[in-house]
Amino acid sequence: MFRKVLYFTVLIVALTIYVMQRLKIPLPAVVNNYANDLLYVPLVLGAIEYIIRRLKKDDYFKLPLGFIIFLSCSYSFYFEYYLPKINSRYTSDWIDVMLYFVGGLAFFSIGNKKRKVFKKADKKIESL
Repeated sequence: MFRKVLYFTVLIVALTIYVMQRLKIPLPAVVNNYANDLLYVPLVLGAIEYIIRRLKKDDYFKLPLGFIIFLSCSYSFYFEYYLPKINSRYTSDWIDVMLYFVGGLAFFSIGNKKRKVFKKADKKIESL
């Protein structure tokens, strides 16, 4: 439940920032330039994890750290290296790369905290 509330809160924040940018409403520079880069990877990972859970009918499925790192690397390469070379609208920024990885690792750590709680609960049930 906590993860769902957190996911939808992050989604609403990201969408609000996006709409404000489109409407040309002034935002603080750090929010305008970096907030959605931080939120993007966790939102995509959350959607992927949700879809896989539904397809596999496994409510405890977690994306492995290797996949999270791979996705962060892919987005870093595409948005910060490739697109700036072919489209002047995009700029390369190493801070964005760091934020993709911070977002991915935050997603992983939040997911693993819940996993540990379930493991402890399962051990208590088994001991009864």
